[in-house]
This record gives sequence, structure tokens and C-alpha cells, in this order.
Amino acid sequence: METLGTLLPILLIGVVFYLLIMRPARNRQKKQQAMMAALQPGSRILTTAGIFATVVELDDDNASIEIAPGVVIRVVKAAIGRVLDEPESPEHQAPPASGSENPA
Repeated sequence: METLGTLLPILLIGVVFYLLIMRPARNRQKKQQAMMAALQPGSRILTTAGIFATVVELDDDNASIEIAPGVVIRVVKAAIGRVLDEPESPEHQAPPASGSENPA
């Protein structure tokens, strides 16, 4: 019974370590892999450096991204932080408000 009292804190530390560190890290890794698998040319992305871009071409470890019209750079896929939702097309946006606001 004494050995159980000695091992219990060590086991408890192991369980807490798994729940707080290992499991969330594994979930983040799975989400990152799923995002990379869904990546395709034309996707809007945000890089880890904070650059908004559009994917032009994908290779095994690299991606060509367009950061401005006609400006294409090559980055490693790991630099892609997240895929952004596509913006609404102009036909689905609300029309500009017309009203009594006339500049004088």
C-alpha cells in the first residue's frame, strides 16, 4: 500500500502532462495537416508573418503566393498560418445607403 502512495503523485503528474500539453498539441497538428491538405490554388491565406495572399501554385514543400497583383513570392508551406474564408462576392453585398447625407 505504501508503494501506491508513492506512485500516485507521479501518475497524476503524467496524466496532467498528457491532458494539458500532449493532447492539445496533437489536435493542433491534426488541424494544421487538414488545412494543408485542403489548400489549393486560388485559396486566400494569411502567412505566419501577417501577409495576406492568394495561392498561385503548390509544390511538395513550397507554395507560390501572390501578395499583390503581379507580385508572386515563393514560401515554404509551413509559413502558411491559416486559410481565410472567401469574401462575399459584390452581388451579395448590401447596396450603399442612399439618403439625405449630402456633402455640403
